[in-house]
Amino acid sequence: MAEFKPNIVSFLCNWCSYTAADLAGVSRLKYPPYIKVIRVMCSSRVDPVFILKSLLDGADGVLVGGCHPGDCHYQKGNYYARRKIALVKQLLKTLNLEPERVRLSWIGASEGPRFAEVCTEFTEEIQKLGPNSAKQEIFL
Repeated sequence: MAEFKPNIVSFLCNWCSYTAADLAGVSRLKYPPYIKVIRVMCSSRVDPVFILKSLLDGADGVLVGGCHPGDCHYQKGNYYARRKIALVKQLLKTLNLEPERVRLSWIGASEGPRFAEVCTEFTEEIQKLGPNSAKQEIFL
């Protein structure tokens, strides 16, 4: 049996998490290659619909990365993101999906090693959960 290779979508805030991902890359830090990065200006701009759509369209997990609380470039954006992720996790429970498939992490711009660590941990969690049962085939 082939090893399960998860498809993970990550929404990263431009000012901190995306910069940390860039730092991890230029520092040649090792982390699993299953992370697909989407840069957003702020973690609060990640609409819950984006997360649900990602899961329904084939993602096995969704990672949202934002600035540490109190360090948001838009003052309270990461607090709004935290509320949205809590809402999404509750919604996933009602849909009979694992809320562990969605993760919110605070990763500062200078924390390239932390970004690599979060990606590795989240990938391992998703591999334990197995493929997403909510995947839908889209026929064009």
